Amino acid sequence: MTIHLSAAPGEIAETVLMPGDPLRARWAAERFLQDPVQTNRTRGMLGFTGRWRGERVTIQASGMGMASMAIYARELIVDYGARRLIRIGSAGSLQPEVGLRDLVLAQACTTLSLPSRPILREVALAPCADFALLAAAHRIANARGWPTHAGNVFTSDLFYEERDDLRAIMQRHGVLAVEMEAAELYATAARHGAQALAVLTISDHLPTGEALSPEERETGFAMMVELALETAFA
Repeated sequence: MTIHLSAAPGEIAETVLMPGDPLRARWAAERFLQDPVQTNRTRGMLGFTGRWRGERVTIQASGMGMASMAIYARELIVDYGARRLIRIGSAGSLQPEVGLRDLVLAQACTTLSLPSRPILREVALAPCADFALLAAAHRIANARGWPTHAGNVFTSDLFYEERDDLRAIMQRHGVLAVEMEAAELYATAARHGAQALAVLTISDHLPTGEALSPEERETGFAMMVELALETAFA
């Protein structure tokens, strides 16, 4: 048990899928895992452990933002021995060719800041995905014919961003999408020797203004969860 996770020793699997939304964690566990058992409810941040094709998997919500991700990723790795952490979440497309409901594999992350910055000091770390996980996810998605893009994403500190110039800068440099957790997940995993990947579903298309409904955001991401599970055990 830690400050933020009430799971007993041994209740967390080495493979952890991390949605931001606790309700998405419950939905994914009930839909994809055999015999899921709730392992965490502290602060409403739900977590479940079960089996997928015979393999143990934990689905643990991380909350919104890099600061929240930093807490849960560190405790999962350091205190519970998690070795593979895959973020499953939504993102906003920045490029015309990255469509609504497309999958984005975050190869690397651009950000204005990291919660890890006090630890890194003067080092400008480039947070990037574990290559083995990234390559497996890309191969599996292409084989299944799922619309998938791999590249840079922008991890934002703010959901309601007020700098109009940021989007133009990111679009000009080929950044695929914007989200709020991957950069710190990658930094934390790298520091503690774990593998990490973010598999994202486009819920908002910023160039056109299209967006999924709140209900679709919660439960409409089956393709993303399936890809994350197949990638973890490829």
